[in-house]
Amino acid sequence: MKKVFFVFLSASFAAFLLMPVAMAVCPVCTVAVGAGLEGARLLGVDDVITGIWAGGLTLSLFFWTAGWLKRHGVKNAFWQIVVPFIFYYGLLGGVYALPGVVFGANTLWGIDKFLLGTIVGTIAFYLGARWYVKIKRDNGGHAKFAFQKVVVPLFFLLIATLIFWLITK
Repeated sequence: MKKVFFVFLSASFAAFLLMPVAMAVCPVCTVAVGAGLEGARLLGVDDVITGIWAGGLTLSLFFWTAGWLKRHGVKNAFWQIVVPFIFYYGLLGGVYALPGVVFGANTLWGIDKFLLGTIVGTIAFYLGARWYVKIKRDNGGHAKFAFQKVVVPLFFLLIATLIFWLITK
């Protein structure tokens, strides 16, 4: 199992290095958050917090893919939006296929903590990304400071994390 994981990780890293620039919402942060999620669970971070960051990561990957497809001539909304959305969230749902992970075993307000966190993280990241677009539009098409495109969605994820950390504490 470890060898399969290592081969997958190596192939993913090689593909990432060979990939042309995609101008994602946060490509570097996307990779960093993805690498840290499992480590956070091993360190005892609550599933709702892990889910918040997994939801943000998944939506970031979706934005990245949708933008890439649009730039490469895919005009059909089904292939540009629906298929990547279902694909990435379907992959995220695969966490419940891992050994020792049981859907509904760990709940908050009657909802599985990881699923709740994923929903909250997706909404928080979406609101952050939309707010960045509004700020940029109101500022004549320019960001107000360097890396604002990264900072604003991450700020929304941090606020959601803080709120749920206080709730689950």
